[in-house]
Amino acid sequence: MGADVRGKTIVITGASSGIGEAAGKQLAAAGARICLVARRADELNRVRDEINSAGGAAWAYPADLTNEASLSDCVDCILDEHGRVDVLVNNAAHSIRRPIIEALDRLHDYQRTININYLAAVGLTLKLLPRMLEQGEGQVVNISTLSSQVPIPLFSAYLASKSALESFSRSMLAELSDQGIAVSVVHFPMVRTPMSNRTSIYRHMPMMNVDKAAGWIVRAIETRDARVGSSMGTLGSLALAAMPGPVTRLTQPLFRQMDKQLAAKLK
Repeated sequence: MGADVRGKTIVITGASSGIGEAAGKQLAAAGARICLVARRADELNRVRDEINSAGGAAWAYPADLTNEASLSDCVDCILDEHGRVDVLVNNAAHSIRRPIIEALDRLHDYQRTININYLAAVGLTLKLLPRMLEQGEGQVVNISTLSSQVPIPLFSAYLASKSALESFSRSMLAELSDQGIAVSVVHFPMVRTPMSNRTSIYRHMPMMNVDKAAGWIVRAIETRDARVGSSMGTLGSLALAAMPGPVTRLTQPLFRQMDKQLAAKLK
């Protein structure tokens, strides 16, 4: 049986919609105290009010996590209002689907993706770690993707940022696990969220729903496992580590065929 989340103070970024909103509601229903973080104050307040109306406990902290001053102010407010922070869920993310050859003059694609997916997550982690170390325990849950475990084309900016976050997660686990800090990486497949819906070609693609995805975050917190994901992702990681060249070459025709089939359904 996993650890009880009742009474835990859990910070969730990207909490104004999608997976973050669903995870906040599931964890609040299980008795956790939820600190909701996102840029959109109106939507964040809506999620907070819905949780509190349902009998949960939630607080809203609007912030632009790509802005260091805004990030610092957000953390200061959280620490001022809560005696402890038990879990940080770095869920906020931005994704771009674009071939590398079409991004030759678009360095900003990589900059804005790394800023939110990696640097914001690291910045928030570094700000909250001292409180967790002072407590003698804490957990950081970093959200990644199945696509970092298999050779997926067209998402180079997104995957590079998530791979950086995974490497940071491994370093943190190696350095701090003996000080009571658990680190979990959740590898989601494609999830039907407002972010994925912006890519029209994926309109007809089967995806995980947000409630099931949120359940994976709950599981990561309850089990404190280093990795939560699918068997496909685990097999993909092993195959890619053992034979990166052959695996990448063999899978590319499959992805091209999938894109053609999805594009045909849009016509």
